Amino acid sequence: MHDSNSTLTFTAELWRWTPQPPAKASWHFVTVTGAVADALRARAFELRAMGGARGFGSVRVEACIQGVRFASSVFPHSESGGYVLPVKAEVRRAARIAAGDLVEVEIRA
Repeated sequence: MHDSNSTLTFTAELWRWTPQPPAKASWHFVTVTGAVADALRARAFELRAMGGARGFGSVRVEACIQGVRFASSVFPHSESGGYVLPVKAEVRRAARIAAGDLVEVEIRA
């Protein structure tokens, strides 16, 4: 992880989650763990203390994957103890990435 001017940088695998039928859509995520997740957790705590908490414990972020910038939110992930960052199809296409790829991620909360 690299932390410079509140920009957190890490490498993670892009993975796909497909719900049970009859749902047809699937979602792609990167999992945020370790020191980056700790920094996001501290930000979520700060937002709660100021009365600015969001649903599901999410935190708004500006993200960049493989040079493609986008606005999103990270959501608590019980399996990893960290967060997940959803990666939309338009971002995946622009970054030319697919499930299973290791990607360089920058997050600013």
